[in-house]
Amino acid sequence: MGKETIEILVEGGKAKADAAVAQKLGPMKINIQEVLKTVNEKTESFRGMRVPVKIVVDSKTKEFEISIGTPPISELIKKELDLKKGSSFPDKDKVANVSIEQVIKIAKMKETSILHNSLKAVVKTVAGSCNAMGILVEGKTGSEINADIDSGKYDREIKDVKTEFPPDKKETLKKQLDAYNKQFLGDIEKLKARVKKEEKKEAPKQEAPVKK
Repeated sequence: MGKETIEILVEGGKAKADAAVAQKLGPMKINIQEVLKTVNEKTESFRGMRVPVKIVVDSKTKEFEISIGTPPISELIKKELDLKKGSSFPDKDKVANVSIEQVIKIAKMKETSILHNSLKAVVKTVAGSCNAMGILVEGKTGSEINADIDSGKYDREIKDVKTEFPPDKKETLKKQLDAYNKQFLGDIEKLKARVKKEEKKEAPKQEAPVKK
């Protein structure tokens, strides 16, 4: 039968023999715990992130090879910004404001796993993912920051692969985020109220206890 390839998505350093993993690895008749131990060792540095894993199993000898991919861009963004999730209303309610240096850092991590013709192209892809999650880049939306990138505004940072920014820039990023959200504050509150109302409407009604 040769070799078979199984692809799974696991939490870095915490892969477990859950139903999904057992369903894929069980038919291979290999030592699942041994496989997961190796996976966890290889993904330890990606703790807190979902990581794609490829397992190649020799059907005859039951020997296996494991290769680790990089986490999805969204996972790398959440890790970099210490976020649990993106915005429920990404167009108006921004949950963070990231620096171009942080975007370059993430782009560099994904450079080998994305089809591209330059690091600048990967930087634009990461900026687009930030926008979809409700995250500003240098205080700007996805279309605005990509226009700046296209114009060459950040060519020096990208060429030098600059991934660190000065400490005082953190305060500037916060002010930009606050200023952006302030202009949509009324709209955001209305959207959140509407969602809350719909959730309340969909919640199952509890039956009143029968009086004895």
